[in-house]
Amino acid sequence: MTAPARTYLLLDAAGRPYRSDTAGAWGGYRRGRIYGRLDCPSALRAVAAGGYVKYRVFFADEATAIAAGYRPCAVCCPDRYRTWKTTR
Repeated sequence: MTAPARTYLLLDAAGRPYRSDTAGAWGGYRRGRIYGRLDCPSALRAVAAGGYVKYRVFFADEATAIAAGYRPCAVCCPDRYRTWKTTR
C-alpha cells in the first residue's frame, strides 16, 4: 500500500491559502506580514518558543510573498529589507 501524498498549505498572491504538493520555499509571519528564509534564525527562535507557530505561513516563492503584501525580514534578508525600507 502506498502512503498518501503529502500536501502543504501555502498562501497565494492574494494571501489566500491553497494546497500544494510542493513545500513552500519561503516562510512568513502573518501578524507582522513579514517573509523570510525557512532557516531564518529569528523565525527559528520564535518557533522554538512556541508563540509564532499558529501565525506561520508559507509561500511558493518570494514574488508571491511580496504580491501578498509581505515585507522582507530584516534578519535573514537584510539587503532586501533595506531596499524595501527605502522604497516604501
